[in-house]
Amino acid sequence: QRGIWDGLLLMALISIDLAIINLLPIPALDGGHIMFLLIEKLRGRPVEEKTQEAFAKFGFLFLIGLMLLIVFNDVFALLTDKL
Repeated sequence: QRGIWDGLLLMALISIDLAIINLLPIPALDGGHIMFLLIEKLRGRPVEEKTQEAFAKFGFLFLIGLMLLIVFNDVFALLTDKL
């Protein structure tokens, strides 16, 4: 019984965490799209497509860099027995 509830709680926490991360204003995520919609609403005209593409490329590179940093950190911790 307890294991089922612990598993459901873990799934709920992961879902909430994913939702919060997804709303960050990083251009490759939903928060980036919301950011551009808010900018468009404030300016009264859409943001240029070239600008959106440049921000999307930056966001994608940022996410890839973050993933590489995390993988490097995890592998380093495994190799130095700090995990």
